[in-house]
Amino acid sequence: MKRTCEGLCPRFQEAMEVLAKPWTGLIVATLEDGALRFSEIGARIAAIGDRILSTRLKELEAQGVVRRIVHPGPPIRVEYELTPAGHGFRAVYEAIAAWGSALAEQQKQAPEPE
Repeated sequence: MKRTCEGLCPRFQEAMEVLAKPWTGLIVATLEDGALRFSEIGARIAAIGDRILSTRLKELEAQGVVRRIVHPGPPIRVEYELTPAGHGFRAVYEAIAAWGSALAEQQKQAPEPE
């Protein structure tokens, strides 16, 4: 079931549907530095399992965020890279990081609960 919220931009809601799934933002952010093999992505996101990584990569590929590149072998090598739309995540990443910094600062200044 797709979540919707009346009054919010439909495009914003579509983007949030992508980011709302666990690990998706971390996978996209990891691919910002360039193409990586499946095992390299898994090594950079230590707690993610192979099955969920595979599922998320397939979803991101279907959504046009990630491109799967097969290099003929032997051995055959598969890499994943961001599409131009996927690279658009950089601005989102930076905005979320800035917001996270503001939240952390706010929490440091908040009085201790009694």
